[in-house]
Amino acid sequence: MLTLHWLLTAFALLIAALALARARRLTKRLERLTESYWELRYDHGQLRARVARLDPEAQATPAADASPQSGSTQFVPLSSLKR
Repeated sequence: MLTLHWLLTAFALLIAALALARARRLTKRLERLTESYWELRYDHGQLRARVARLDPEAQATPAADASPQSGSTQFVPLSSLKR
């Protein structure tokens, strides 16, 4: 009976060591992915700035489409609706 307990203990330690190794690998992978994400965001911003310098008119067109039309909608505070 005591041998069974030792075998279970050894098996549990083996499982814990494998889980720890996997967690460390996943942590390193997450760090690499996070670093790649921020590098890509930086590169994207740099490329947008270069495009804006090369063709400033292309940047003005989407901004005009995104602006709301004047007079169509207006902010109404909730306090005025309670009266």
